[in-house]
Amino acid sequence: MPIRIKIAVLALATILGLAGWKGLNALIERESPRPDIYSREGQDMTPKVKKTDKEWKAALTPEQFDVMRKCGTERPFSGKYNDYWEKGVYVCAACGTPLFRSETKYEHGTGWPSFTTPVDEKNIEYRDDYSLLVKRIEVRCATCGAHLGHVFDDGPEPTFLHFCVNSAAMDFRPEAAAGAPAPRTETAATETATFAAGCFWGVEYKMGKRPGVVSTVVGYTGGTTVAPTYEEVCTDRTGHAEAVQVTFDPAKVSYADLVRHFFSIHDPTEVNKQGPDRGSQYRSAIFTHGEAQKETARKIMDELESSGKYKKRLATELVPASAFYKAEEHHQKYFEKHGVVCY
Repeated sequence: MPIRIKIAVLALATILGLAGWKGLNALIERESPRPDIYSREGQDMTPKVKKTDKEWKAALTPEQFDVMRKCGTERPFSGKYNDYWEKGVYVCAACGTPLFRSETKYEHGTGWPSFTTPVDEKNIEYRDDYSLLVKRIEVRCATCGAHLGHVFDDGPEPTFLHFCVNSAAMDFRPEAAAGAPAPRTETAATETATFAAGCFWGVEYKMGKRPGVVSTVVGYTGGTTVAPTYEEVCTDRTGHAEAVQVTFDPAKVSYADLVRHFFSIHDPTEVNKQGPDRGSQYRSAIFTHGEAQKETARKIMDELESSGKYKKRLATELVPASAFYKAEEHHQKYFEKHGVVCY
């Protein structure tokens, strides 16, 4: 075969190969609808700890550098934290940022430490990863940008998430160690409550006005899709509810008072709707943080059921809190920004 024909055939094969790769990517995008949250509007993905490769090499072991700075993967069942069950907090080996609590660790059988939820979503960042020709969600430390592992949706209840993390990317701080992080991510004087009662714009405004509430944030919880966008939640296929996470001072307002206020600002007998909004993302739900909150909310719900106040039974779900994903920045404090609420 003449050389010019060989060149032409090679060029054609290259073009067809590129076209096939683009087609494969398009197919992956359709079959694996995961958000490109690394470029999500309003999310600051800039590492707060910056070092050169030379500085990181000096600070990390060769294995840590390969995993955390070069996105390497340790061999399965080889990591020191794979079969490790002490109580405490797993922190980023590069910068010390708290990542996962021991009570969220479980045995997935893959050979790497597995967790159901991070200490705080603000400490974690996500990126789309096509390195194996299929779309995965990479997990990174939000403080220093270190590669930690990946997150999948094949985990256990209540989050159904599987954070698969390299041992080399973490250090462990025992529960009794001096200077170990506090069990809660908020200050010791505050607690967290999570509610869903329709469009989160209005719920945030109404819950935020309550004396004793320190701060509020709107987001998505109770579903199975990892880190969904607003558009994905609006399809009513991710399982998430539009929710409000409330940080409150229990010395100024009790959890019971917040629960009663929650029931006063919406119709808890409506199923998957509130006002003009329709869909399971607008359901009524209380996401409890611990047994004490569950018992308090259950008691109040029983009181309301027996009071005769409502003609229909309560439709409010009472479920354990799971992964909470902060909504895009333009949804936060919507009333303060625009002066309107949903209903």
